[in-house]
Amino acid sequence: MVKNMKVLTTTVIATSMLAVLIAGCGGKEEPKKEAGTTPGNSGGAASSADVKYPDSLTYWVSLNANAGATMKSYGEIAAYKELEKRTGTKVEFQHPPTGQEKDQFNLMIASGKLPDVIEYTWGSAPKGADSLIKEKRIIRLNELIEKNAPNLTKVLKDNPEFRKLITTDEGNIYVMPFLLGDEMLKVVHGPVLRKDWLDKLNLKMPTTLSEWETVLTAFRDQDPNGNNKKDEIPYYFSIDDLDTNHLFVGAWGIASGFYNENGKIKYGPIEPQFKEFLATMAKWYKDGLIDKDYATTDAKLKDAKVTNNQLGSLSTYPGSGISRYTLLAKSTTPSFQLVGAPYPGLKAGDKPLGQYTMPFTGVGAAISASAKNPEQIVKWLDYKYGQEGHLLFNFGIEGQSYKMENGYPKYTDVIMNNPDKLPITQAMAKYFIASWSGPIVQDKRYIEQYFTMPEQREAAQTWAKAEHSKTMPPITLTAEESSKTSSIMNDVKTYRDEMINKFIMGSEPIANFDKFVATIKSMGIDEAIKARQAALDRFNNRK
Repeated sequence: MVKNMKVLTTTVIATSMLAVLIAGCGGKEEPKKEAGTTPGNSGGAASSADVKYPDSLTYWVSLNANAGATMKSYGEIAAYKELEKRTGTKVEFQHPPTGQEKDQFNLMIASGKLPDVIEYTWGSAPKGADSLIKEKRIIRLNELIEKNAPNLTKVLKDNPEFRKLITTDEGNIYVMPFLLGDEMLKVVHGPVLRKDWLDKLNLKMPTTLSEWETVLTAFRDQDPNGNNKKDEIPYYFSIDDLDTNHLFVGAWGIASGFYNENGKIKYGPIEPQFKEFLATMAKWYKDGLIDKDYATTDAKLKDAKVTNNQLGSLSTYPGSGISRYTLLAKSTTPSFQLVGAPYPGLKAGDKPLGQYTMPFTGVGAAISASAKNPEQIVKWLDYKYGQEGHLLFNFGIEGQSYKMENGYPKYTDVIMNNPDKLPITQAMAKYFIASWSGPIVQDKRYIEQYFTMPEQREAAQTWAKAEHSKTMPPITLTAEESSKTSSIMNDVKTYRDEMINKFIMGSEPIANFDKFVATIKSMGIDEAIKARQAALDRFNNRK
């Protein structure tokens, strides 16, 4: 499926590029209304006068942290202000308190007192979308999209795999989806190393576990930070990072959680290879190659270890990791350079597992059964998938947050060198939503510019070479399956995390791995695997 994605997503980007060229020709901030077309549409039959958008609507959505840093509501975002001008629709945004999003969502759904639009990560909802449709909490959108959303309809027609991803097992489309429009947007996390340390010690970039051990040992012993103290921390381990990108465990072809091996669901921690992974990590920990305090290191302390010129390698993102750490460390360590490293295999030429995000992960805007005018709301949401809407929500206001240069929407200094000294992500949030999510097709030209450093772009390209075919698609458990297995997986994850730390730190001998597996099995992991296998089979049978 992943190989097919590369072909499919090329189509949507090609469409977007054409849209940009068309929109860029006028060079005006306000969209040009052509006869026979609706602003933002890709050539529908109705004229702009024929389109009836809602006068007003209520919209429940979590407040992204970058937006929340400078604003109280999405209504303050320039793209939404402009959308109100273009459609006449006034939106009352409802944001749950930060940190309480999941609880507030569950309470809202249970109460039945619903806003018109609910934007959420629906894959994490306690009940699947099919159940919520049957319970009249949200509505089926298939026919509404076909009749009232020409822009999204075209995206789905051009990309059949998108339609499969956003459709439930019972054939329902339940959201106007957030879609990743290019392969470049799907790989955003991986291993990084101090390139200046490698150069100082005349070491090559490691590509196997053995080479990683050689590099980490040199970081420990050869004083790469040059302070004549043995204070270097070769590698920072994190269970969260392990779950995100499968670093090191992926060398054995397994994941730290569920994965899809040729259509068969497996749970990595109970596979024999997981014992070998734990034994390797335990050896590295004992030998001082892994941060001895990793289990009690919070984000602030981890940052300090990087910027104090002590940490040699970790897993991170191109933006909040490579770029941020470089900016923080350069003033005191001018030679500081973080670069993306290949995911290591057991031997040269292996293709280990790496981080990969499916183009649809369950994020999108659903319309509640309480909404009085769903047809108009679908038309309003569909604006974002058209030419002008795509530009508006990926780049903001032409002439303010971006300018067209040879058909390319280039961010201005308001974004890239903000006069109020806002970080790029916060500056972006004042104008558009592309840096997080929402009912749009995310444009790769957003991330091309967000990655201001060549190290960021090169890291993403390096990580993209890992194996992605075992990534779980967005399967949907039934309400019964979810009810049966949610408590099982809560218990399993708590136990798994505790035991991973014990095995690595040596308080639990690796010889007890079989007991570890037996305990997980006694908790009901086979039932959870069975439920996910049924869900994967249903997913594969979708049309």
